Amino acid sequence: MSNASLPASEIIAVILAGGLGTRVQHLLPGIPKPMAPVAGKPFLEWVVRYLANQGIQRVVLSVGYLADVIEDHFLPQPVLGVHITCSRELEPLGTAGGFLNAVAQMPEHPTAWLVLNGDSLVCTQLTDLSACLLDPTVDGAILGVEVDDRSRYGGLAQDPQGNLVGFTEKCPGAGLINAGVYLLKHGLLLKFPQIRPASFEYDIFPALIARSVKLRIHTITAPFLDIGTPESLPQRERFIHDLANQGWFKL
Repeated sequence: MSNASLPASEIIAVILAGGLGTRVQHLLPGIPKPMAPVAGKPFLEWVVRYLANQGIQRVVLSVGYLADVIEDHFLPQPVLGVHITCSRELEPLGTAGGFLNAVAQMPEHPTAWLVLNGDSLVCTQLTDLSACLLDPTVDGAILGVEVDDRSRYGGLAQDPQGNLVGFTEKCPGAGLINAGVYLLKHGLLLKFPQIRPASFEYDIFPALIARSVKLRIHTITAPFLDIGTPESLPQRERFIHDLANQGWFKL
């Protein structure tokens, strides 16, 4: 692959931060899971700072549960150089539904939308992900992470060209997992099935694959953290403080 990639100025990021976080709610009374404190800032702010370090200047937070907590922190624009807006879900819409709700509230449409979760981080350069979209036959790119144990995560199945053909169930052992990071050409949204609530993994992507839409998997090996369980939530301090990871965040 060449060094060419889609400029960050042509991308708007949507961070999904509206879930209930039921598995860790008892550990975070009064705050939504993405706002879990770590190194003096909410985890969600570290996600935004990661995007800022990648050159992303426009971020939309899709919020629902305890939305006021997130809005009160981010509407004063705490990350220099990043314009942050919030999009409220008035009812649970699912991952894809929350994304589309945020898109509908934006006055402009970028070349591509970057979708990621507010409760996970993967330390990798997104340039290579955006390079996938320079192929005119590819409508979207999915970040796949090689891990030693995917018992907590759904896996990705691909064809010999690296295109998504489906999702696999959680199982022990090494494999390729779905990091929940997607880069989607704006025109692809017109092909989404009109259902709500909607999940990317269970509703949207299977429907697109059935229509022969090419979703390219970009496979990496990189530090990855999902704070969605009582076991993984305490790992956030070590992850952010790790000297190998600190260079990924705009301070």
